[in-house]
Amino acid sequence: MLQSCKLFRQLPPEEIRFLQSVAAERVFSAGTEIFHEGDHGDGMYLVKDGQVEISTLQTTRQIFSRIEPGEMFGEMAVIEDQPRSASAIARKASTVYFLKREDILKLIERSPTFSLALLRQVSGRLREFNRHYLKEVLQGERLAVLGRFARTVIHDLKNPLGVIGISSEMMSMKTATPESRAQHGARIRTQIERITEMVGDILEFTQGPQPKLLVGSMDYAMYISQLMEELQPEAALKSATIELANEPPGVALEINPKRLRRVFYNLLHNATEAMPLGGKIRLRFSAKPDAVITEMEDTGRGIAPEIAGNLFEAFATHGKEHGTGLGLSICLKIIEDHGGWMAARNEPGGGAVFSFGLPIPKPRADR
Repeated sequence: MLQSCKLFRQLPPEEIRFLQSVAAERVFSAGTEIFHEGDHGDGMYLVKDGQVEISTLQTTRQIFSRIEPGEMFGEMAVIEDQPRSASAIARKASTVYFLKREDILKLIERSPTFSLALLRQVSGRLREFNRHYLKEVLQGERLAVLGRFARTVIHDLKNPLGVIGISSEMMSMKTATPESRAQHGARIRTQIERITEMVGDILEFTQGPQPKLLVGSMDYAMYISQLMEELQPEAALKSATIELANEPPGVALEINPKRLRRVFYNLLHNATEAMPLGGKIRLRFSAKPDAVITEMEDTGRGIAPEIAGNLFEAFATHGKEHGTGLGLSICLKIIEDHGGWMAARNEPGGGAVFSFGLPIPKPRADR
């Protein structure tokens, strides 16, 4: 059995005889612990028959590997002279050979062949553990993101669904007046629009890589003029006003009007959320040699320091009554799909300013 082990295969006969003389055979029934995480590393083991499971206990027990007949385990503690970093349990009824640490060290001192073989064994075991650890970490991160995503969606849907439920009950009351029914009907429609927006954000986030954005040449001043007709009533519903600080430049940009509209709506939504009692939103524009810059400033409380560093990351939200935390990450993606950039800052003594730049197409002769 010792000679069949890959680690000892190249040893000369005298070293094999030495190992045979010092190896102690030990028998473990299924489920028996061979050594425990934290125990002193007093030696290494070779599985004669059965199967041994190597695992560690974090929040739950994580299985690193299963050792089959002819394979070694426990060698890491022998090399390092450190406590065991994992536990070994006989998964099946198993017979193992135990080799004391001091005997292994003697063999290392007088056999370069064995030293090299042991180094390769340790290196291979480390790579195996590393692959397993990365797999567990990635799986844990995916589950954490999924759980956070589910909690966010459920929390955000509770409020509008609650309003819809109450309004439906009020509308169905026999004493409800036509005016009351109309009022509650309007509330239901508003909440349905909220749910639709949230579902849109969720779908946007989960669709993954998309085909290249389809764009067309459009006068930016004309686009903004048309967009303001949609944004002003939307802002008014939230007791806010939106106005132009200056006229947008009449520059032809290659844009996708529908996708870019989403950026303005998401920024408007964030601004009105930051101004629950109403306020003012101003749009500013400037034309640079290579880009048109748009800024949206509100009179809210500004960007909280707690979230400033990860503002455009998915699920980033702070102090909002509702929202998926996906709006700004979606905005950034849309702007980057247009070949532009996006940033945010606090205006001294004022609210938040979100800015983005859209590239000015080069003349065709220069392309």
